[in-house]
Amino acid sequence: MLSAPAKIGVLALQGDFEAHRKRLEELGANVVLIKKPEQLDHVDGLVIPGGESSTFLKLLGDAGVEELETVCAPQATFGTCAGAILLAKEIEKTTKQLGLGAIDIGIRRNATGAR
Repeated sequence: MLSAPAKIGVLALQGDFEAHRKRLEELGANVVLIKKPEQLDHVDGLVIPGGESSTFLKLLGDAGVEELETVCAPQATFGTCAGAILLAKEIEKTTKQLGLGAIDIGIRRNATGAR
């Protein structure tokens, strides 16, 4: 018996989320573009694309960040560029940016979005 394809959420607030959606669909995933925190409850995994990590935090708001924290720890999560920064346990070269601490990695930002 064939199992249903994984339902993968792609955080679609900024960055090249369409490229992630397209590639995941080519690989056979059922992709959901995540634009609201409550959509996170209905996916098997999550991809956070590039963009600007502090902008992601602003767009998500406190409720969105809290929801991401609960979702990222127990399920498969992948981040590219800004997504990796958000997921990291340690973030260097930043003005005390919040991270989700979902992946036990340290990451160094090349610049900050703060002005």
